[in-house]
Amino acid sequence: MAKRIITISREFGSGGRFIGEEVAKKLGIAYYDKNIINEIAEKSGLSPEYVQKNAELSPKKGLFAYAFAGRDITGKSVEDMVYEAQRKVILELVDKESCVIIGRNADYILKDRDDVLNVFIHGNMPEKTQRIMSLYNVEEKEAVKMMTDTDKRRMTNYNFYTDQKWGKASNYTLCLNSSQIGYDRCETIIVECVK
Repeated sequence: MAKRIITISREFGSGGRFIGEEVAKKLGIAYYDKNIINEIAEKSGLSPEYVQKNAELSPKKGLFAYAFAGRDITGKSVEDMVYEAQRKVILELVDKESCVIIGRNADYILKDRDDVLNVFIHGNMPEKTQRIMSLYNVEEKEAVKMMTDTDKRRMTNYNFYTDQKWGKASNYTLCLNSSQIGYDRCETIIVECVK
């Protein structure tokens, strides 16, 4: 079956978001990233600001914080409610149209579908560091810290909600190193794999 949904998981600084946006443009399909935050907020009853901060990233305290997070009467934490709302929004979007979805554990949420291409974009430390320094106008030390913190929080969230290991090749259809093959080639490979 032809792939009509592309999920892109990525390391911070690898250009995965940019690559996903360009792939969506080339294919003429919808692109979902931060633009689904309002829908997730509406479904969860939480503020868009809270969802933006917590929908894809674990609490800064890590996995231990998940285990002891405040819970409601059903045993769900606020993070669980955000994840469930995010899951519902993603399932509704893919039923509606072909699209590219950035992050948000979409590869796992859509694992039972056969029309999904799951991509993981990673990169080499020097290139990712340079990209973060120029995008966020920070020094090298701060760029490395941002990268480490963001990837650690993404990994904790992913590992907690999916029972899989974030970045493990077997979870994805394609794993591409944007530092070695470049953004244009990553985009071309993804577009070719969907046809």
